[in-house]
Amino acid sequence: MACLTRRAALGFALASALPAWAATAARWPVPRLRLMLAYPPGGISDRLGQDLAARLRRNFGLTVFADYRPGAGGTLAMERLSQAPGDGSVLLLSAVTPLTLAPWLGTLRYDPVRDVAPLRALVDTPVLLVGSPKLQAQDWAGMVEQARTQAGGLRWATSGVASTGHLVMEQVRLDTRAPFVHVPYAGGGRQLQDALAGHFELLSTNLAADQLAWLQQGRLKALALGAPTRHPMLPELPTLSELGHPAANRWSTFGLFAPGAMSPALRQRLHGLLAEALDDDWQAFVRSQHSEPASVGGERFATWLAESSRRTRQLVNEPGFAR
Repeated sequence: MACLTRRAALGFALASALPAWAATAARWPVPRLRLMLAYPPGGISDRLGQDLAARLRRNFGLTVFADYRPGAGGTLAMERLSQAPGDGSVLLLSAVTPLTLAPWLGTLRYDPVRDVAPLRALVDTPVLLVGSPKLQAQDWAGMVEQARTQAGGLRWATSGVASTGHLVMEQVRLDTRAPFVHVPYAGGGRQLQDALAGHFELLSTNLAADQLAWLQQGRLKALALGAPTRHPMLPELPTLSELGHPAANRWSTFGLFAPGAMSPALRQRLHGLLAEALDDDWQAFVRSQHSEPASVGGERFATWLAESSRRTRQLVNEPGFAR
């Protein structure tokens, strides 16, 4: 009888514990999530994605798989997202440019409004413009003069066609009428090593710890920053607005996106769950990466994307913009 009682007590204890675990796991609509990352390992999006995956595992009992899908400025990952089921099993962490810039530079195999559901803006990251050891000039004005006088102009590397860095480069070229040769990469990892090796003169890259370290060692030259204000880690570095290029003063916004097939009700539910997971600790983590947390979500995020796309289209349609 005592043995039966102990078994009964153990069974009751397990039964009591299961609803709490099940309730946590059931809050997300599916038990497994494939978190696609639009850029290669090693950059800011990778660090954001890994931290986000850990938070989703902890908060909702999810099994989360990171799925790297780099290439074509993030449009390959966005295309794959557009074909995924809308049940909450697949999300994408990406910059917004595959939705706001890429549609105006060529034909895509997805509709940026119909096939993609914006869930939440995550992070605003400054764009750092630096000179490699190959650049002779020591500051912005000297760089522009060198671009104008050097045969063939200066080579300017970015993380890819239709990236924020590409947009910044084109606007600077329009502003200065200086020749720049675009050198697009498939993400931000390898381009930093090639910059250090002097494979090109200029690089636009998201601000991060690695770049700061190379600046402090004198291996790279800080020229300008794309950001709303100067950065506390680089207080002497002017923004592009301060240098007379307000239209070029852009920074990278990363967000979380779902397939367009996801229902509005499920989008709203996931937006609420994400807001819960991205707490004060998340904001501290983002700031430790030299970025700023963004909290726009749902319809407000979609409205912001539409306005950003409209402004970008105006720039792309400017005479002389190199597509």
